[in-house]
Amino acid sequence: MRNAEPAPDARHNIANEVAAGRDALIAMTQRLVAASSPNPPGDVTQAADVAATLLAEIDGARVEWFETAPGIVNLVAMIDSGRPGKRLVFNGHLDTFPLGEDLGWTVSPLGGTLRDGKLYGRGVSDMKGGIAASLVATQVLARHRNAWSGEIVVTLAGDEENMGSLGSRWLLENISHAKGDAMISGDVGSPLVVRFGEKGLCWIEIDATGQPAHGAHVHKGVNAIDRLRTALEGLKRLEALPVNAPPAVTAAIMAAKSVSEPLSGAGEADTLQRITVNIGTISGGVSPNLVPSHARAAADIRLPVGVTLDEVEAALRRELGAIDGVTWRVIEKYPPGFTPPHHEIVRHTVAAATEILGRAPVVNMRVGASDARLYRMFGVPSVVFGCTPFGMGGPDEYILVDELVRVAQVHALAALAFLSDSEEGTT
Repeated sequence: MRNAEPAPDARHNIANEVAAGRDALIAMTQRLVAASSPNPPGDVTQAADVAATLLAEIDGARVEWFETAPGIVNLVAMIDSGRPGKRLVFNGHLDTFPLGEDLGWTVSPLGGTLRDGKLYGRGVSDMKGGIAASLVATQVLARHRNAWSGEIVVTLAGDEENMGSLGSRWLLENISHAKGDAMISGDVGSPLVVRFGEKGLCWIEIDATGQPAHGAHVHKGVNAIDRLRTALEGLKRLEALPVNAPPAVTAAIMAAKSVSEPLSGAGEADTLQRITVNIGTISGGVSPNLVPSHARAAADIRLPVGVTLDEVEAALRRELGAIDGVTWRVIEKYPPGFTPPHHEIVRHTVAAATEILGRAPVVNMRVGASDARLYRMFGVPSVVFGCTPFGMGGPDEYILVDELVRVAQVHALAALAFLSDSEEGTT
């Protein structure tokens, strides 16, 4: 049984109410930015205190606090409509990149400076602005419970920059109501692109051993770096593995190219559709005139939709398994994942963005990782819709306030449409 769509005036009122709260949205973001939460070391207690206070101000919110390790805090807030329906999750992460005080900031990394329509601070794009957008959207929707059914859940994780094992993954494994029928994340991106999937990852370390000798007597030794070079050549051959992506994913990537690449860099569409191997570190040897007895490298392998982790690990065994003196191990991995581009949460987000922006955004995969990958791994259809990042990880990180307001409006309208779409759900 389907509910009636929310009345146009309800959508209009909610969008206008979010926009009218522009100053409050800015202030909320500034409060979150001022609460230092760099990872490493990963202590997000200050940011969690601020976020918990903001969540408690939402009408009817029930807020839970979970500390999964010293300083790593995860928050879950539930807002019930009072009627059965679906559960929509807003997810965000509280931790940020290190402050980088030595990078040459012209404003305070924790100051939340507002200047010329730009809001500055460490983590303002990744992703304290996105969190504030979701909180304002939830706050307004809580005041309009008669317009939707089911439940809104806000999950704020304390451990995203470190792969999320103590953050969103922990919540999904241990807190049943942290899951839902769909999830919206305000992580970095662009209001012009609705991200519906992400590449997978496989990090490996390769060790090579040899026989030490004097550099003038190479006939008496075995060079570990030479063995490592052979292994790395084999590793790079993984980039030629075939990819069998669903046609809908390929079509979406190509259709998004003209909009997405100017934002994310030329070549993004190609990168999204193939395996990439980045050899990130190499070490070995102690002197030019000695044959090295040990060498090591670490690499980042990214998997597009259409290639499995099993296929990549089988290829690693083929390429590296027969090289004398070489061993390797996987140190981190997760599969590629996506929500079908025509899933209702994608459609509702696109429709809401079209309404707010006055133009339709494209839908595309995401090159980098976010906690949306974890939600998809647990069967929760998910999208990422956030502000454009400027200076992320560097000095003078900032977002555009106009974009921040629009992101909050889209979060509110997409959630409203999703929670008005059907009575069936988890709640």
